[in-house]
Order: sequence, then structure tokens, then C-alpha cells
Amino acid sequence: MLDGGDAASDGEVVASTPPDELSERAAAWLEDFAAYLQAERGRSAHTVAAYRTDVAGLLAHAARLSTSDPPRIDLDVLRSWLARQRTLGLATTTLARRASSARIFTAWAARTGRLPQDPGVRLAVPRTPRHLPALLSHQQASDVLAGLAEDAGCDEPLPLRDRAILELLYATGIRVAELAGLDVADLDQERRVVRVLGKGSKERTVPFGLPAEQALQDWLARGRPALRTARSPDALFLGARGGRIDPRVVRRAVHEAVRREPNAPDVGPHGLRHSAATHLLEGGADLRSVQELLGHSSVATTQRYTHVSIDRLRRSYQQAHPRA
Repeated sequence: MLDGGDAASDGEVVASTPPDELSERAAAWLEDFAAYLQAERGRSAHTVAAYRTDVAGLLAHAARLSTSDPPRIDLDVLRSWLARQRTLGLATTTLARRASSARIFTAWAARTGRLPQDPGVRLAVPRTPRHLPALLSHQQASDVLAGLAEDAGCDEPLPLRDRAILELLYATGIRVAELAGLDVADLDQERRVVRVLGKGSKERTVPFGLPAEQALQDWLARGRPALRTARSPDALFLGARGGRIDPRVVRRAVHEAVRREPNAPDVGPHGLRHSAATHLLEGGADLRSVQELLGHSSVATTQRYTHVSIDRLRRSYQQAHPRA
């Protein structure tokens, strides 16, 4: 449910001070849980930080309802914690995320003997409405990338970088955090593939086409050397000061590039990922292949994440149905 992002680099647990209401034992539970998420479940630093915040709030709420140390956590406590947040007007998506955090925490606590049983198995997770993100049409995507190619003709490093970023995002459908985490060594220009480290530290290899290859070659030959410093990491994409690019910079570059295209929806990296997946399906790619490219553990996730346009359905119907 949580997606690794730009709070910190992957593989580093974000330290945060638990609320004052937490006892020393409850705070130790929180630290042990965070270590478990990182070491055994391979969660990103951003995800670990989000879980820590959620569970710290749960433990603080339980402490206010209980005199024991650590506090009693049962189904009534879980429900009252969510009910309290609902009265504060939190969005359904936030409540669902926090309920999920609580269930993962109580399952871990019961399995490690910290709780006598797991109350989270009976906790209902609020249903969240599923909205498909906005996406670009084939022509809009082509026009956005063509505009970036014109900008890159000036040989300034940032336009070269931004063109390579958007070409690679659209060509591969990888996540913004995955792109920011790429090193130069992850790029195989000869085979035109990139090695991506996705959620749960799962590695996959994703192909890209000739336009992305050309944009990457231009960036590596003329753009990256201009930004690289003696302290620069081996990151494929660098920021203006020579460090590894921040996902927020990537998001800003995508929004700015798309904003220049008349009538195009306001699309960020997630929308570009969705556009790539949708265009693959419209072009005839099978769902399993798209699942592999996107790095989804379940094809059901790909089915929710992508959709087939009504135009393609209509064409398929007209071609296949004898009474069309």
C-alpha cells in the first residue's frame, strides 16, 4: 500500500522520536518493529518512516486508554483509534493506510510474543475509492517528448537530463523512486535494458527503445559530465549540484514538461507510468508482460492499475464479433 519515495534513500531507517506518551518499553517495540520492516520485509526508508508514524500514534492512543506497560492492544483499542482519527476528518485513504499499518504491526507483535493474540485479523480496513490517474494520449506523449528533444538541442545539461528522464520513464513505466535509485552501471546500452531495484528489494530488467537510448546517450556524453563533481555518486541521474537526483526534482520536471503541452492533463511520473502501461496494452501487450515490466507482485494489481480504452474494445468487438 505504501510506496517507497523521496523521504530518504532506500535501505536507511529514518530515525524519528516517538511521542512523549510512549513508555520506554513501547518505544522499544516501535524500534524493533521498524528494524523488522527494513531487515526482513525489505521496506524502503520512506515506507518504514510512514509505518513508524502510524504505529507510534496507535501506541500513544493505547497508552491513554490503559495503565499497563506496554499498553493493552486489542480489537476495541484498534477500533477506537481509527474512530478517533475519523472524527478528526482524515481521508478514507489515510484511514485505510493506518489500519493496514496496525494490522501488520499486531501480526508481528503476536508472532514475536509481544501480544497474546493478533487483534488485527478482525480489524476491517476502510474501503478506498479507486481512481485511475490521468494519462496522456499517444499524441500528447509524443508531443511532450518532441518538445524536450528541441530543448536538449542547446546542449545545456538540465534539458538533456530532463529529456532522458521522461524518455526513460515513458519507455519503461518504472516508478520515480526506482528511477532516482538507478546507477550508471544499471544501464545496459548495448542490449537496451535497465536493471531496476523495485519494492521489497526485488530486481527486474526492463527494456527501452531507440528514442530513450538516444536521449540517454546524449545525457551521458554531454549532460552528466557537466554536472558531475568529485563527490558525485555513481547515480545515473544527477541533480544541479552533482548529487543523486531527488524524486521531487523528477516530479517537477515531468509536471513542467507536460504543462507546456496544450490540452494535456496535469500528469506526473505516476501518470506517465500509467500512460506507458495503457499504451502497451492498447498496442497488444499481454497483461502478464505488463505486470513484469511494472514490477507488480500480483497480476490483480496490474488489472486495477491499467485499463483498456473503449476505442480498443470497440475495434476488437467489430473485428471479432460476427454480428458487429
